Order: sequence, then structure tokens, then C-alpha cells
Amino acid sequence: MGFAEKRGNYWRGRYKVAPGKHLTVADDQGRTIRFATKGEAQRAASEAENKYRRGDWRDPALGQETFGEYASRWYEAQDLAASTMQNYKRHIEEHLLPDFEDKALVGILRTDVELWEKKERALYAASSVKTWRSTLHLILEDAIDEGLLTSNPATRRRGRGKRAGRSRDRGPEKVITDALGILLTAERASLLSGRDDEFVAVVHKGYTGVRWAELVGMETEFARPGSFRVEWQLYELDTGELVRVPPKDDSYRTLDSPDWLSALVASHIARTKPTPCPCHGKTYVYRGLGAARTGGHQGAKLTDVARCAGVSTGTVSNVLNHPARVAEATRAKVEQAIADLGFVRGTVSEHAPHWRRNGFATWLFTPAVSGWYPKKAPQEARPVPLLGEPWPGVPSRGRNATDRADACWVPVAKGLTPHGLRHTHRTMMEDLGTEKVLMDERMGHIDGSVSARYAHVTPGMRRRLMAGLTEQWEAALDARLAMCPTSPVRVLNDLLRTRRDARELVLPG
Repeated sequence: MGFAEKRGNYWRGRYKVAPGKHLTVADDQGRTIRFATKGEAQRAASEAENKYRRGDWRDPALGQETFGEYASRWYEAQDLAASTMQNYKRHIEEHLLPDFEDKALVGILRTDVELWEKKERALYAASSVKTWRSTLHLILEDAIDEGLLTSNPATRRRGRGKRAGRSRDRGPEKVITDALGILLTAERASLLSGRDDEFVAVVHKGYTGVRWAELVGMETEFARPGSFRVEWQLYELDTGELVRVPPKDDSYRTLDSPDWLSALVASHIARTKPTPCPCHGKTYVYRGLGAARTGGHQGAKLTDVARCAGVSTGTVSNVLNHPARVAEATRAKVEQAIADLGFVRGTVSEHAPHWRRNGFATWLFTPAVSGWYPKKAPQEARPVPLLGEPWPGVPSRGRNATDRADACWVPVAKGLTPHGLRHTHRTMMEDLGTEKVLMDERMGHIDGSVSARYAHVTPGMRRRLMAGLTEQWEAALDARLAMCPTSPVRVLNDLLRTRRDARELVLPG
């Protein structure tokens, strides 16, 4: 039974937790509670002893562990996917520890969390801050389960500031495009890269809605006639390593493919003849851009060859990759420079095994959709310099590229990102009246509602969607054909010619 003990001008409560061992009633910070009367102290001590016997008791001293100490212990106990562990590590180290590392767990107040969030929102996007607060909430919730806290200061109170909250959390409108926008973006990305791979990949992504990592991780064995199987993804860690992991949220799925898209990808595979990559030993549909220089190559670089031959790096690249495009005299000059300098290409493969998310978005996708290269120190944002012929313009490269240019691209969909093509695909399906159950299956989403349990995908739904996507694709080709009947991108030029011939066959006379 708890008892009261006189201490000078106040009373304290004492209770038994083991033979010969007594503790003092304390607050959440571990400080002794000073009672004004003996009765108050005795009642508090008896209540504390009863909690201890019921198993509800916790040592107040445990709450003095700092957030930094607990977060480190919490992180080490997690056993999650490498991508998730990386994200948690970044959230904790870059956004939570600077403000909460030295604070005792029990000393973190709701006002502290609100002030932290206000400061972060002044620097970062609202959606990002919301994610970091969710991580903080998760960590503190686990601290409650361990008996270190009694409440979670990162919990949002329902109904409080509701309207303002919705407005505050609202992010910028997501930029999307349409079927013609996908086609034009794919053409420009291919012109920027100097090969057909990017054209096929952008069209593939726009008409299937796959995630970026799923596209990069698409293995040739899963590109089948009439479908694509999403079985793996290649997730890029901060270290630059690409790890082969299951798709996000285990969203394994088979995506129906229109005949024309399956044929486009199959022709791409037959043309590029992909081989197993050195990092995973798997054969992927798409390869990276640029020569793979691994093993610490220290010899002459492509820029050295260009300088020695007095040509642009783009010309040297064409001699290496597309010699037929270069005049014979120029080609001979470049080949002599290569021999003189002892230039050696990438020793692993002609191209890097895989795209890098940042490189693809910065130097291919963003310039394709906006017509501008983004700001990248030390250079400011600048329009893509173009040689006006052939239409729609070929990027001017090398020394004095801007001075030699005579045109630039107008935006297709400024602000569109590679992930925006996923939103675009969903919107295209909505426009076609596709049933929600099929859209969720295709996007890899799970609808946990009771209604969704009774909805099932039928062959008729699949046929209607494939017919609708084919109609959108053909309309985009017709619109592109009306702009110009040819394209510098070989694969698109073939598609335009085939489409033109097909239309001429059905026209009267």
C-alpha cells in the first residue's frame, strides 16, 4: 500500500515495487511531485502502486532518453527495403535531428512540432514536410508502444483548423499532357539523345503508366506479346547503386499492351540486342545513355579527341556511334585523332547499363517538354539551341552551339516530369471511360473499399481500353503527320510513313 512521507514543507508519495525497494511518485519528466497534504500524497502513491501491479507502470526516468538516442536505436531495429531505409535515414538526419536530437522524448511538445513544421514549410514543399512529419509521428508512436511516452505530440488534431489545413497542404497542380504531347516529348528526347531508345521508352511509359524504376527495371523476359509484366524495379540509392527490388507496395501486375506498342518495344529489343548488365546479370529492355567508363579509366577523354580533331564532341560521338552521318573527310580526321591520343571507349559496354533518374530528367526529359535546359551550376537555364532543318529541329552541339543555332522549341508541357506521365496515363484512361477496377490494376493501386471487393476486371474492359489507347495513338500520329510528314528520329519516321501509306489506301480515288 502506498504511503505519504513528510519532506520539510511538502509531502511526497512512496510506493513499493519490490521487497525493500520503494519509488517516489514523479511526473513525466521524472521530477518528484510535491503534494500539499498527506492525503493527496498517499492517494497518488496508492494509485501508482496499483498501476505497477497491473503492469501499466513505467519508469519515469526512461522518458529522459533523447530523441537522437531513441531515433538511432529505432532505425537500427528496422528491417525494411533498402529504398525505405534510405528515405527514413534521410528524413531523420536531414530534417528531424537538427531540431530534436538533444531534446528528451518527454520534453517534445506539440508546440515544438508545430514550430518545426512552420520553419520547414518556409524552405521546402508542403508535401515533403508532410512526409517528414509522418516519419516523426511513426517514431514517436513506437516510443509510446515501448512505454516511453503517453501521447504523441506529432499527432494532428482532427477538426482543428480543418479548412486552413486543407489549403496549407495543397501542393502545386500536377502537370499532365495528352497523346500528342507524349509523342512530341518522345521525339524531342530522342533528338536530344541522338538515338531511338528514348522515343520508345517515353511512349512506353506514357501508355502504360509504369513508375520510373519499373521502366528502368523492365527485363526483356517480361516484355511479352500483348503485355508487360511488372515483376521488379531498379531503385537508385543515394550512393548511386541501383538495387533490384520488388515493385512499390508489392504491386506486381501484368499490363495489357496494344499491338502497336508491343511491336514498337519488340522492334527496339531486336534492334539494340541487349545483353546482361554487369551490375545485376539481367537483360533489360532499356540501357543508359553515354559510354560506360568503369574501372578508373585515366586516358584521353572524348573532349580531348574533339579538341585534337577541331570538331565538336557531338561529331566525335557520331563517328563512334553513327559514322554514316559524318562526312568522310571529317570522319578520317576524328579517327586519326583517336589513334594519336590512344582513346579507349568504355570497357564494359558501349552504353552505360542503366539511366540515372537525375541525368534523364535534367538533360533529356525536361528540355524535351519545356524547350529549355534547366539551371545547373555554373550555367543558367537556357533554351535548347536548334538547327531548324530538318523539322522539328536538331539540337546544335559542341563549340559555339548557341551561335550556330537558328531556332528553339516551344514548350510541350512546361513543368511535366517523368512521373507526370504516370498521371497522364491515368487521365487518359479516365477520358476513355475506363472502369476504376481496371485503372487501379493498371496503376498498381489497391482499393480497400467493400465496393472494390465485388468489382472484377473482364476481357471486355481490357479490349475497350486497348482500342481506346490505339485510337489515341493513331490520332496523335495523324496530328504529327499534319505538322510534317517526316522526322529525324528513324523509328518515328518509319511510323509516320506507315501511317501515311495506310491512310492513302483508304482514301477514295
